[in-house]
Amino acid sequence: MEVFNKYLSQVGSSVSQTVSQLSGVLPGNPVTREYESSAHIASAGPGLLWKIYKGVKRSTKQEASIFVFEKRQLEKWNKHDRELILESLKHGVQQLTKIRHPQVLTVQHSLEESRDSLAFATEPVFASLANVLGETINMPQPANMSDYKFFDIEIKYGMLQIAEGLQFLHNDVKLLHKNICPESIVINNAGVWKIFGLDFCIHNTNPPNQAANFPFQDFSPTLPNVCQPNLNYLAPECVLSQNHSTASDMFSLGMLAYTLHSPGKQGLSPVRDLQQFKTRALQFKNLSPTKLQPIPDDLREFVKLLLNITPEVRPDAHQFIKIPYFHDVGIKTLTYLDSLLQWDNLQKSQFYKGLPEALKKLPHRVKLQRVLSCVVRDLGQPTMVPFILPCIFEIAHDCSKEEYKTFVLPHLKPIMKLIEPIQILLIMLQKMELLLKLTPAEDIQLHVLPMLYRGLDSDSPQIHELCLLVLPTFAGLLDHGNVKNSLLPRIKKLCLSTSTLSVRVNCLLCVGKLLEHLDKWLVLDEVLPFLPQIPSREPAVLMGILGIYKIAMNHKKLGISKEIIATRILPFLIPLCIENGLTLAQFNAITSVVKEMFQAIESEHRTKLEQLNSVKDEEKILASTMPSMTHTVKAVDLRDDLSALSLESSMLSSRKPTPAPSMSMEQKQTIARHQESLNMFNDQRNKEPKILSPSAPQRKDLTSSLSSNDFGDFLSTSPAPINSNLRQLPGGSFTNNVSNANYRQNTTFQPQTANLNQNFSLWMSNQPQNSAFRVQQTQNWSALDSLLPVNLNSTANKTPMNQISGSQIPLIPQAPLNASNNNQLSKSDLLDFLN
Repeated sequence: MEVFNKYLSQVGSSVSQTVSQLSGVLPGNPVTREYESSAHIASAGPGLLWKIYKGVKRSTKQEASIFVFEKRQLEKWNKHDRELILESLKHGVQQLTKIRHPQVLTVQHSLEESRDSLAFATEPVFASLANVLGETINMPQPANMSDYKFFDIEIKYGMLQIAEGLQFLHNDVKLLHKNICPESIVINNAGVWKIFGLDFCIHNTNPPNQAANFPFQDFSPTLPNVCQPNLNYLAPECVLSQNHSTASDMFSLGMLAYTLHSPGKQGLSPVRDLQQFKTRALQFKNLSPTKLQPIPDDLREFVKLLLNITPEVRPDAHQFIKIPYFHDVGIKTLTYLDSLLQWDNLQKSQFYKGLPEALKKLPHRVKLQRVLSCVVRDLGQPTMVPFILPCIFEIAHDCSKEEYKTFVLPHLKPIMKLIEPIQILLIMLQKMELLLKLTPAEDIQLHVLPMLYRGLDSDSPQIHELCLLVLPTFAGLLDHGNVKNSLLPRIKKLCLSTSTLSVRVNCLLCVGKLLEHLDKWLVLDEVLPFLPQIPSREPAVLMGILGIYKIAMNHKKLGISKEIIATRILPFLIPLCIENGLTLAQFNAITSVVKEMFQAIESEHRTKLEQLNSVKDEEKILASTMPSMTHTVKAVDLRDDLSALSLESSMLSSRKPTPAPSMSMEQKQTIARHQESLNMFNDQRNKEPKILSPSAPQRKDLTSSLSSNDFGDFLSTSPAPINSNLRQLPGGSFTNNVSNANYRQNTTFQPQTANLNQNFSLWMSNQPQNSAFRVQQTQNWSALDSLLPVNLNSTANKTPMNQISGSQIPLIPQAPLNASNNNQLSKSDLLDFLN
């Protein structure tokens, strides 16, 4: 078959050259009106004068072959010979057109003549037997068919076909061919050997009820060779005794049998002229068995009879057909195929049942050329398709992708659209692996996938199961649109609606096998939500659901999140653990997956919480580095609350220590700036105010001028840190962020405010002008009234803050008064306060 394809490719490469040649030959020939010619493929007829071209009928696009004789080939002969040759060629085509038989070449368009050519159209032809045996006259160049080797069964069946054709011509048509030779035998595209070249045929002249009589025409050496039979295959009596009969054609068949089996594909004792022919004829009287050695043993004896010098000894065509040589399984198979048209459907079905087994004994080329062309004729009957499909798949099994695409697939495409009978789809699904291996991807999308969809929509559970089993093999060929819009909806519908447990389980298995080829969001939106909707709770179904969940959780591309596991999957899986029909192994499988899911949630969520806690710890570290910059607020310790619920110990035991995460550059720069600001502020706090000593006459003892009772209601025993809530308002006034009402509520005041204000004004008047902390006299201090002690029982002695005299006043920190000091303030306390 490889040689056959190679030869066709060589022919195809010369198409453009051939078209240019035909343009000068066929323009005026009427055949071109109905047929379109393309490649020059072969030659045939006497002297191989007929060129054979591939063709197509314009109206029906049916393949054909166009035989063309170019009249310019006659230029080497004289005018008289030219006329004889033309008449001989025309006679042969006219006789061929009148005969219809499976072993005779079929003419589709009769002979047409133009000024430059003769042409007629026939059934599609591969080559003549002479071309296959090495004769390349009028062949396309390069025309190398030496690699084309016949199989034994091809030779055997070819000879049987020629014998059958001769039987028809001799007994039914009463016609003597007289030129059986490789030039007069044509092999069509189906590998059938057919009789051609009736240029020298002779009709019977006697009435039908009498023995046949064929008028004799003497062999003339003066005529051109193409006007006379081939001497290498001509019977001896045609020259020696000037007599011929149907036995003369049988002698030619014997010579042809020797040529087919000889090593060099040469005839027995080839001759060039009439004298050599007569010498050879005498040798046939004592034909040596060694000369017939190349012929097979079971045929050698009968070929010797065919080559007998006495015509009456030779077996006729009917007798030759019945010899044991043709009693072969392969021959019988091919013979039955030829007679299929005469059988009814019951007989055909019985034959097709045993045909796949018989095909295993036939060569691949024979199956592809001969058998396939016969069996596809019955594909038009849907009832016969289930019987024919196994035979077609047996032929396709040995095909290459190119052979399958060219010879087999065109016949399968219409079958894939059939719905009835259901056995068609069943056989297709059983051979799906072979289909996927050989069918191109675009044809799978256009023809195979729709066939599977129709299978899922059918009512046969067996078809459903086969479809679900083969669908995962298409995973790499499915696109997102097909899966989402066509495949998954059908599988889900089938899984929810079927009453067959095996179909439902196969639906889940199919989805599980498809998961790795699906998009994550398609799984989340289409697959996972439909699992809880499945009405069945049989253990097999639960295991299928469990498998889908496990694949979805563990597959790295899908990566189902903890939120989906916690909110969708676990609430559905946990109740399944207590199903009564589960075995121990199934129960362990479900609980194992549940534990695995919970561990995944625990691990992922703990990591998240630890990251959040590490951020909080980092914030605490940052806050501890600047204690004076933030307002101290009592933190709520979660441990104190948990201790009351006895949860602290369990929480701490489950918490693993996590190292503090490293700080980024921005965080480090922020800490450095806070530290610098803190150092600057501490330097300001540590500075003690310098009290410049005035002249001796002006020095006064402020401590002695003040009584201890004057500050008893205002100061406590120890100074408090500067309140961070005190801020300066526009215009130089100050305010406190803490509510006055809260301050008064938590502080006890004593009525000695008047003396305090007077003594405080006197002290302020004696402070040096360059004190570290100073406030202009023009500033309004009314905002600090709430910071001074007030007698709650009497407002008569209340002195506003803005009436304090003195050019400067230090910024006095606010401190709570201690009611337990009995309004007594020592001198040392006062000095500490001032410092």
